Amino acid sequence: MDKKATSYEILSARIISAQSTLPKRLAEAASYVLANADEIALGTTASIAKAANVQPSTLVRLAHHLGYDGFSDLQSVFRERLMARASTYEERLARLESGTTADTFDGTVMHGFINAARESVDRLAAQVSDADFARAVTVLARARTIYLIARRRSYPLTAHLSYGFGKLGIKTVMVSSTNGLDEEIVALAEPDDAAFICSFAPYASDTVALANRIHRRKVPIVAITDSPLSPLAPISQVRLEIAENDYSGFRSISASMAIVAALPVAIAERRRHTQKKSTGL
Repeated sequence: MDKKATSYEILSARIISAQSTLPKRLAEAASYVLANADEIALGTTASIAKAANVQPSTLVRLAHHLGYDGFSDLQSVFRERLMARASTYEERLARLESGTTADTFDGTVMHGFINAARESVDRLAAQVSDADFARAVTVLARARTIYLIARRRSYPLTAHLSYGFGKLGIKTVMVSSTNGLDEEIVALAEPDDAAFICSFAPYASDTVALANRIHRRKVPIVAITDSPLSPLAPISQVRLEIAENDYSGFRSISASMAIVAALPVAIAERRRHTQKKSTGL
């Protein structure tokens, strides 16, 4: 690749598209880079290489392959992404305040989010087909245990799923331990289990790392994400692709929550129907 990507979004898309053609060690380094964006921004070449279990020279070769002068040149894209995220919320609030008065600001914000949520839900039927939803139900209904993985703004989706599954007597494990045992919990998953994983751009690195780990254990994955370029896309057996509307840069999870509310009910009914067929009732 002669021309280097100048934004994280373009770079991540290039890494994803190139992974299948990369030599083994470069592919491993690329996977780590994509799954640990914050660590790439903050670490040194030596510390990142150690964490990725590759040689520092492998990171340099990966950078050259992607069109950069060296690893620090590649790293600058991740640093810019991190700095942009730090200032984004203040900028978004400033945009919201412009054009409103103190008397109208609260109502403007409320109706802005209501309209964004309505538009997201209205578009949902075109994004998630009946067939895709049924495939997700099939995978999860067959599972002995469903592992639920999400971080940051995606976390409420798995929290609501855990509540719904618990009420319907469906066994789940929330992979969100406060004592740092998430990797050990994921290591208990078997191929007759399933994982439900949610992540949206810029994709939580912890979620991606756990997803790759559970994929290596040959556990089927159902994912909610927002793009075919998502790092969850190539490892998911079923991908429900949902693009949420935002209001002044603040994005809700309204459409995704509608799917999450429906899944436990559909899965419980599928299991009940399967059990009735097996017993001849």
